[in-house]
Amino acid sequence: MAEAAAKTVLDKISHGHLECPICCCLFKDPKMLDCLHSFCLNCLEEMMSKQKPEAEKITCPICRRGTQVPDGGLQSLSSSFFLSSLVDEVKQQEAVLGESSAPTTTCDCGEGKEATWRCLDCSDNLCQECWKAHGRLKHTKEHQIISLGDWQESKMPPAEHSKPITRMCTIHHDHPLCFYCDTCDTLICSMCAALDHRSAEHNFLKIDDLIRSFRSEVGNILQKFEKSRQHFKSTEKSIEHARKRLQKKVAQARSDIDAKAEAEITKIRNKAKLLTDKVNEIGQERDSEYEKALTHNHEQMERADQTIAAVNDLMSQADDFELLEFKPKVMHNLEYQKELKFEPANHGPSFIGVRCHDVVSDADLGEVCVSEKWQLKEEFGRQGTGDGEFQFATAVACFGNGDIVVTDTDLERLSLFSSTGRYKTSVAKGDLRHQLEAPVCIAVTHDDLLFVTDKKKVKVFDTEFYFVREFTPSADDVNGRSKSDLAAVAVDSQRVAVADRGRKVISVHNLDGSLIASISNSMVMIFSAISNFGCLVFTNFWDQSLQCVDFKGKEMFSVKTLMNGKAAKPAGVLSNDDETIYVTVHSGKRGGTEVQRYDSNGTFVATVAQRMHNPLGMAFTPTGDVIVADVYSVKIFERM
Repeated sequence: MAEAAAKTVLDKISHGHLECPICCCLFKDPKMLDCLHSFCLNCLEEMMSKQKPEAEKITCPICRRGTQVPDGGLQSLSSSFFLSSLVDEVKQQEAVLGESSAPTTTCDCGEGKEATWRCLDCSDNLCQECWKAHGRLKHTKEHQIISLGDWQESKMPPAEHSKPITRMCTIHHDHPLCFYCDTCDTLICSMCAALDHRSAEHNFLKIDDLIRSFRSEVGNILQKFEKSRQHFKSTEKSIEHARKRLQKKVAQARSDIDAKAEAEITKIRNKAKLLTDKVNEIGQERDSEYEKALTHNHEQMERADQTIAAVNDLMSQADDFELLEFKPKVMHNLEYQKELKFEPANHGPSFIGVRCHDVVSDADLGEVCVSEKWQLKEEFGRQGTGDGEFQFATAVACFGNGDIVVTDTDLERLSLFSSTGRYKTSVAKGDLRHQLEAPVCIAVTHDDLLFVTDKKKVKVFDTEFYFVREFTPSADDVNGRSKSDLAAVAVDSQRVAVADRGRKVISVHNLDGSLIASISNSMVMIFSAISNFGCLVFTNFWDQSLQCVDFKGKEMFSVKTLMNGKAAKPAGVLSNDDETIYVTVHSGKRGGTEVQRYDSNGTFVATVAQRMHNPLGMAFTPTGDVIVADVYSVKIFERM
């Protein structure tokens, strides 16, 4: 059992790390290219023989990077001594295991013939025919070959196969290498330092000191690679989000076109087709750009990963001398980190829509809108205390029939308006039939139940403001130091989330009020939304940040909100079905307000509306328009 397990491990090591990518056999005389990939010398020579005779570079078959062929030919390329040592060790261990399980050793030619010879240079077992062939071939005829029996008798135990601690100078053979000449990028001995490198222009250091500095420098650069990887992942998510949104908008644009075409089918069929083709053309062109951006970023990261893998293998497996021999190549390859450039997520082209015209004989069916813009569709209300007037319109919600509910926190009342802004009714503090005290935020479910945060309770009303039920999300702290103060409320088809800014808690409930989860969060303020990507999104006005957590409280993102590069205060927040987040933002200056769009990763995308009075809560109409509570009025915006 132990021998079988050992054999399996050796097979995995040899297949995973010690096989030449060209011949798929264990490395034989491995040579390293400038890109840090290694191949058998014989494989490289065969590759080179198929190139043009005047070729001065050899192309790596893995990463396609070129390496200048030295004056002495491919034989003069840097040898991967650590790979040779590992191959030798694996073969030695396999031979030991083989002796205990098989009476004979077979030739490495793969034909099952009994091996009688051992090549010490190739670390191969040879049958009689391979031994003869070995002696005929130009690049192997000088190899040292002994009988397999003599080799088995003389080989050292595995524990003694450690790499030599000291390497001798190739020029002064009786002197150990002890310095590294930084000027010449080469290892030298004391005699080299005294004779060939003694002039002032040569700067050499002790190997121990230099290897520590080298490892530290490589480690720092690899950390930068890791940061680039994280940036790549974030950018990829943003690009994918923009691409997904584009696909949805293209589909929606097609739907809008079809709806208009059906209304005046006999007049506009041809024009509808032309416009659809135009939408498809723009969508395909833009999707192609996103595809190019993703492909470019993947290629950048793949090349970086190859460099990282090669460097990590080298750093973990080579000894100090080998590392210093390869130092110029390693540092040259690590220079690529500075060249890493990712295509950013361009959210502008992710929007596409259609603004259709009334049919006229000489007019097009509509025009393609290539960027998202809003325009004011309706505005109602004014400053005052009467019916249809506001002192501080804070939050809005919308029923399925288009009726709009507005919370006025100064007047402590709820008002109901038609979809066009016509006043219908209201309910205020003190009305015993409706049990309302001090409403703050509101939200409407798909089945038209109105959820209202009212002091320490969430109260539920129908479309005519008749009381249905209530529940208490969280009680005051037992010692009285933390009192409940409900603010934000958000709903989806299954859940209601309530923000308690007093106790700094977000509680998630079933629609009947039963508790699902309770999340502590010190950033809880007034407005929140449940996103379609399964998270809670909320704003913190004073901290000037947009926050997102999952239903277990794990932070998904936290970003600072800005206007013109300066910190700004967010208020209302809204999330729609294409995973887009809208936020009302205040700069602190008169008229300095915006509605901004973010993607599901918290990345700012664009400003979609500007110059309102004091925008706070927002809601969608059934047709996708956006309602904004603007203190003294309510504004309805439609996408152009």
